Amino acid sequence: MTTTDQQTRAPRRDAALNREALLDAARTALQQDPDASLETIAQTAGLSRRAVYGHFPSRDDLVREVVTIGAARIAAAMPTSPDLAELPPASRIAAIAVALWSEVSHVRSMAAVAVRSPFIESVATEFAPVRAQVRQACALGIADGTMRDDVSADALGRLVEDACIAVLDEATRSGTSDEDGRRTVVLSALGITGIDWRTALLSEPAAPTPRTTSPKDAA
Repeated sequence: MTTTDQQTRAPRRDAALNREALLDAARTALQQDPDASLETIAQTAGLSRRAVYGHFPSRDDLVREVVTIGAARIAAAMPTSPDLAELPPASRIAAIAVALWSEVSHVRSMAAVAVRSPFIESVATEFAPVRAQVRQACALGIADGTMRDDVSADALGRLVEDACIAVLDEATRSGTSDEDGRRTVVLSALGITGIDWRTALLSEPAAPTPRTTSPKDAA
């Protein structure tokens, strides 16, 4: 390898490391303060604000990449069609709600950022398969008479999603315990479908085994 080759590859390697450092710093800073400035993120990464602009045109672009990566990770951890196939509609929604809660409860502030404008469209793309699962469960519940039928399955699916986001917002604001948050998200998601809370509690699956996380696991 020539000296010129070494000089060319070194900056590229440094640029890749700096970009990863910025993403890690953004996860850390935004989890502590959802309104963390670009300066704060740069300082957390040990870089200058000018260095940030070498990788991301704006704070929104940086945050969008962070939340999109996190959303893809969370979506990949959701129950799949084979996992849900044998479950009744209410249990399908409960299983998805608990899986979601288990993935975001430790990064609530970041998750709350992810589901708000201007990042919601990027997140929605990653969550399209999960939304389809919820809509399918709603359609089955409407068809078998266990869920309200005054709205379409698509509309009911959106209401379920809104209910889960409302729980996330409240849990982030009030510091709700993990156990209470998990139960509340199930009750809220199923309650909006017309299922009474006692039946909803019977549909609550066991909590997934907790896993150790790092800043890179943040939403």
